[in-house]
Amino acid sequence: MYSYISLEHYAENRMSDFVVSARKYRPSTFKDVVGQGAIVNTLKNAIANNHLAQSFLFCGQRGVGKTTCARILAKTINCQNLTADAEACNECDSCKSFNEGRSFNIHELDAASSNSVDDIRALIEQVRFAPQAGKYKVYIIDEVHMLSASAFNAFLKTLEEPPAHAIFILATTEKHKIIPTILSRCQIFDFKRIQIKDIAAHLAYIARAEQIQAEPEALHILAEKSDGAMRDALSMFDRMVSFAGKELTYKKVIENLNILDYDYYFKVTGAILNADIYSALLIFDEILANGFDGHLFINGLGEHFRNLLVAKNPDTAILLEKGGALNEKYMAQASACTETLLFKGLSIISRCDISYKAAVNQRLLVEVTLVKLVNLLSAPESQALVPAKKVETPIVKPTPVSEYKQPVPLPQKVAEPKVENPSKAPASKPSFTSFTKIINENPAAQSSEKQYGGEAEKSEPLPEAALTAAWNEYGQSIKEKKISLYTILNTIVPKVLPDIPFTFEVTIESTFHQQALETEKAALLDFLKEKIGVKKLNMVISVSKIETKKKPYTAQEKYAHMKNKNPDIEKLVDQLGLGLDM
Repeated sequence: MYSYISLEHYAENRMSDFVVSARKYRPSTFKDVVGQGAIVNTLKNAIANNHLAQSFLFCGQRGVGKTTCARILAKTINCQNLTADAEACNECDSCKSFNEGRSFNIHELDAASSNSVDDIRALIEQVRFAPQAGKYKVYIIDEVHMLSASAFNAFLKTLEEPPAHAIFILATTEKHKIIPTILSRCQIFDFKRIQIKDIAAHLAYIARAEQIQAEPEALHILAEKSDGAMRDALSMFDRMVSFAGKELTYKKVIENLNILDYDYYFKVTGAILNADIYSALLIFDEILANGFDGHLFINGLGEHFRNLLVAKNPDTAILLEKGGALNEKYMAQASACTETLLFKGLSIISRCDISYKAAVNQRLLVEVTLVKLVNLLSAPESQALVPAKKVETPIVKPTPVSEYKQPVPLPQKVAEPKVENPSKAPASKPSFTSFTKIINENPAAQSSEKQYGGEAEKSEPLPEAALTAAWNEYGQSIKEKKISLYTILNTIVPKVLPDIPFTFEVTIESTFHQQALETEKAALLDFLKEKIGVKKLNMVISVSKIETKKKPYTAQEKYAHMKNKNPDIEKLVDQLGLGLDM
């Protein structure tokens, strides 16, 4: 028993030695604050010139230094030996008591848990007493937006006219939730997101202090994933050190954080530039085999295309925010891409991102997106995107006509060549040139070409079952976001018009429904065309005519209406001698 207690006590002591980096390396002076230079300089100048406000409001997202700056400000204004640049000395009794957590001049209130009127009244009672040592008593209220409305109102008068020895520092992540009367009584400081390069530099400093060999690319990934919050970056840094030990590599970081390697995106883009759809599909299959989600891949590919776009121009290259070696890699691949490819690629990827969650076969959706990206280079308007070394011989284009995917039926008016013995005539396939001649010489074919956008479409009626199924599927896809439109669509059954190719009709009850359907028409038709598998589709909207009977309003009309329904009413009027003058 004694041995067990001793081991447990030893383990507790060993565990208590560890302090998370967010606490261990928390700034204790203004010069240690990372990424908030403008705010730090303003506060230092106010202290040096004795222009301190009596109430401050620090706003910004989590982990950007709001509470840290509030504590440094509280310590600095009570320091007994300020330095020349308005920094706390960390040597006087006031600074030492603050650093050791035993200062009576600094009071912190967590409004997330203490947000009632009684909590604020207790704080106001403390405000009346002057500090025993030092010049100011500082009250830091964190997450102040969590105070109740009545607590805010109880706090107003004290905040507007506090005693000379009291200074209030309010901190919040949601400035919009604070009532205007509080905002007007405070000096407001908006803390910005810390830049990636600043976070990476601070992590490198901590790694050196902890004697950890860290690759710059690994620290850059941590800085990127922290989303501008230093505390999040330090938490991930501690986690990575626990996983990787004293050697923090890029490979170990992406493995532990489940991040897709940048090399995959460079390989996929290279396959797109080489018009190699098979390589692109194999790379995507490898990504799925490694346990990554298709949505994660498509989002990362969109970010990759965005980075290539900003890397093409020296003025926007600063938006890249990648490591030095990675920046050069992006610029090298960006030089092989054109802006047209990147613009259209981003549009295709964005549509895939929007449709991903609603897709039944999500893998197929991503694969079709990759096919579309590869086909960008083979599109007629994108021939210039193909690298010059890939073009070995000049391409001679035929006479410009519409491109047909299937044979066009020959017009009946065209005279057929005479054959003496038709049974012995050799069978021959119509050539592309013969179709060109027929279309150029026949006005009917040209009008058909204009009508169907230059493609020979089948004139067969639309499959009504497929149309109805696609219609219902679109309604389900918008059910959560557009409930009123879903209700309208749910009451409509589309009917195919057999006499008009690629056209169906819907009948609605009111002009209001008609306006709602017209607004959604373009997106609806795009969805239906993709599901049914046609390139042309038109929707005719008609409003049903409901005959409404005129209601009687005047006394004469009401009496006449009652007589028509029951002739005995007139006899009753005569028998009673009512003498109604109708």
